[in-house]
Amino acid sequence: MAVALKLGNYIEKYLPEVDVVYTRKTDVFIPLNERAAIANKSDADLFISIHANYISNPKITGTETFALGLHRTDDNLEVAKKENSVIVLEDDYTTTYEDFDPSLAESYIIFELYQNIYLDQSLELARLVQEQFSKRVGRRNRGVKQAGFLVLRETAMPGVLVELGFLSNSNEEKYLSSNEGQALLASGIFRAFRAYKEQFDAKNNLDMPAEKMVAEEKSSEIVYRIQVASSKKKIKQGTSIYRKFDDVFEYQDGNMYKYAIGKASSFDEIRKINAEVKKKIKDCFVIAFEDGKRIPLSEARKKSKE
Repeated sequence: MAVALKLGNYIEKYLPEVDVVYTRKTDVFIPLNERAAIANKSDADLFISIHANYISNPKITGTETFALGLHRTDDNLEVAKKENSVIVLEDDYTTTYEDFDPSLAESYIIFELYQNIYLDQSLELARLVQEQFSKRVGRRNRGVKQAGFLVLRETAMPGVLVELGFLSNSNEEKYLSSNEGQALLASGIFRAFRAYKEQFDAKNNLDMPAEKMVAEEKSSEIVYRIQVASSKKKIKQGTSIYRKFDDVFEYQDGNMYKYAIGKASSFDEIRKINAEVKKKIKDCFVIAFEDGKRIPLSEARKKSKE
């Protein structure tokens, strides 16, 4: 929490245009699903979950940053088990998390089926965080990883879980407990966030020549749609997202195939449709097109009001 508060202060001071929303600012326990709900209700663009690690081997040190995904190693699984185990402190957690047992490896099979359309953005932020920790803060880099974290599964935006170091190592515990260590770690996350934001702003505020429409749609009017999936490989009709929706619209963004559904000329109308789509795809979001090209949502809304 100390690092999170320092990170928030850095963002508020140096990037005042960014709204920082905290899941907590005092030492109270917030259930995992409520943490995600806070981010979702705030319509957040990014979710950063900050933790301290622990392992039985006191010699292990270093930082690691996770994106949501299926664990590929036993070590990643153990971290996910530890972080997810806090749900047992919640009332009726078996109902809330649909009989998910954080201690059983079998429970994590669900993450293999979970489609996170924000994975690329999450992995990029994780990479930037680890780069800052290694090169600027001087911590041992344990890398970017994926694992099944409940708190990330429930968020409808790019998100990462940062492990600042191991409390099980006495030297690292002292570092994590010190004001200097906390400030340096917070500044590392801040610089990574700032770099991520610069990339995000650049992509969303220039014309996007790389985006070529696979399905032609030419109109001078603003058209709103709801993005529901993204894939490096073209999704075959009759499979995957096509089974859930009848009006799937495909377009390309660089080397990625992206899929949207719905169509509306007003933002209020598409928001109503989006609320219904979220019942099927939690992390769907509204996008906009003009003359067959995707444009930033803020630009579309501004033009719609003119």
